[in-house]
Amino acid sequence: MGRLERLYLGRSSHSGHDAPLVLEQVAAGFPSPAGDYIERRLDLNEYLVQHPHATFFVRVAGDSMTGAGIHDGDILIVDRCLEACSGSVVIAAVNGELAVKRLLKRNGRCILKPENDAFSCIEAAEQNEVHIWGVAIYVIHRL
Repeated sequence: MGRLERLYLGRSSHSGHDAPLVLEQVAAGFPSPAGDYIERRLDLNEYLVQHPHATFFVRVAGDSMTGAGIHDGDILIVDRCLEACSGSVVIAAVNGELAVKRLLKRNGRCILKPENDAFSCIEAAEQNEVHIWGVAIYVIHRL
């Protein structure tokens, strides 16, 4: 399991880190004529953070989730208010160490599944103390 580094981003009514939101949409197929004006300023917190007081950011270390599009060095946005249901990507403390895995609930059992065949599943059992910290809702990485 890789280590996860916590990142905190301060919130205010005007963060100073907002960027312009262009009114025109960008075509992913054929190009379209660009607009010459900006709709308004865009604060990514408005779009990515539903529960500000229960949301945190973590940096991923390791390759156990590459099959889910989560890579070493990516930043995850994690919401502690959401219920971790089967299929959710979660941040879990396993025996005191943080990990990002997909949660599977089967027949009353909880399994933390990596999205890379080189890694093994972790079952929440007596030998593994597992606490779910939150549900990953977005991943941020460079293209």
